[in-house]
Amino acid sequence: MSVNTISYEVDNEINKVIYSKEIDKFLIKDINDLKSDQKILFIYDKNISKKFIDGLKTKLKLTGNIVFFKEIEGKKINKNLNNLLKLFDELIKNKFTKNSIIISCGGGVVGDLCGLVSSLYLRGTIYFHIPTTMTAIVDSCIGGKTGINYKGIINSLGNYYHPKRVYISERIITDIPNREFFSGFAEIIKCGLIGNKKIIGYLNKDKYLFKRKNIQNLSKIILETLKTKISFFKNDIKEKNKRLYLNFGHTFAHAMEMTTDKYLKKDFLRHGEAVGLGMLCEIMMSQNTNEKKNSNNLYCMTKQLLEKYNLPTKLKIPNKLGRKIHSGIYDGVFLDKKTKNKYPRFISLKKICSPTIEEIKDFGALNDSIYKITQN
Repeated sequence: MSVNTISYEVDNEINKVIYSKEIDKFLIKDINDLKSDQKILFIYDKNISKKFIDGLKTKLKLTGNIVFFKEIEGKKINKNLNNLLKLFDELIKNKFTKNSIIISCGGGVVGDLCGLVSSLYLRGTIYFHIPTTMTAIVDSCIGGKTGINYKGIINSLGNYYHPKRVYISERIITDIPNREFFSGFAEIIKCGLIGNKKIIGYLNKDKYLFKRKNIQNLSKIILETLKTKISFFKNDIKEKNKRLYLNFGHTFAHAMEMTTDKYLKKDFLRHGEAVGLGMLCEIMMSQNTNEKKNSNNLYCMTKQLLEKYNLPTKLKIPNKLGRKIHSGIYDGVFLDKKTKNKYPRFISLKKICSPTIEEIKDFGALNDSIYKITQN
């Protein structure tokens, strides 16, 4: 049985990512090895394959633990305070302790919500995560970011809490719908652009194998992307410096997500789709007179990569909403969590693997970058 493991240390704790076709065997072994109180809350996205979930439920019951199940739909609208409190009620009602286990199975919504409840309940319980979307698999499953959306602001309430184990299932990958699958490639492209040219090489070379979901090639790029992300956050968990580079594209992406959710419909944009568009905006914002040629080359290369992996390079919106959407994105940029003073910050990229943190002081350039993305 093939298995790949990545281990990394955070706050003197060893955390592991386990990548395998048969994750249940490793999950059950880890549960049995723990000194828990033998209570488990298994929280899963209702959209995941019933066969996959039923298989995990059966295996969990056979451990001899008392297992409770909670189903959540992994939509952005459900990443809210009400659902957070419902999970607390479930834990309190069933007398969970610090030595109980919470296992989440889902994408970024489920992972962020469950990570937050795991961190806050009795100041921290045992937490395992099984990511089931491509974006979660290559990005949000590690790093410890938890959060919910509040007052229309993405991840406005949250903290850092790392799952003790992350289990990535090859079976899940083959079942991911195409739009969700390619959405995750934006985060792969991001890691390549800010810190690992090898990833860009894989993306250019293995396009057709990735599109056919060739497991051998996918495992290679997934593990390389996760290792790259770990290199950015392992010594900077709370984003004081280097970890901020992982936000490349996100200053604009979150503004686009909030605005399209408000004026169009919830989940109009997948997170990865917004990140791809955000990277283009931030490359445009990085341009200056001396380095314009390099930035233009980088812009074209990024645009081509996004197109190659079925990701949008324009935000297609009805003309009648153009002004509202533009203004909403503009205002949303100023709500970004990286803002320290009166100027929002973004990750500037003038050449590959050389990110820096800059403030947005040129509001004309900000308008221009939004206009270029939203103009059909």
